[in-house]
Amino acid sequence: MKQNVGSVDRVIRIVLGLALLAFYFTGEGTMRWVGLIGIIPLATAALGTCPLYSILGISTCAVKPSA
Repeated sequence: MKQNVGSVDRVIRIVLGLALLAFYFTGEGTMRWVGLIGIIPLATAALGTCPLYSILGISTCAVKPSA
């Protein structure tokens, strides 16, 4: 798969994913399960690719200069 998640985007996804997972562990009731959504941004940050970005044709990766 082609990488389409840049470094700044990756850091934002990690922070957001960890915040959502923290909500899972600290939340109460049925709303705490919303915290499991944090797995998605963590996975896309780890893989460096976002399926939604691929569909929309977006890329936040730095453009490599051609030789």
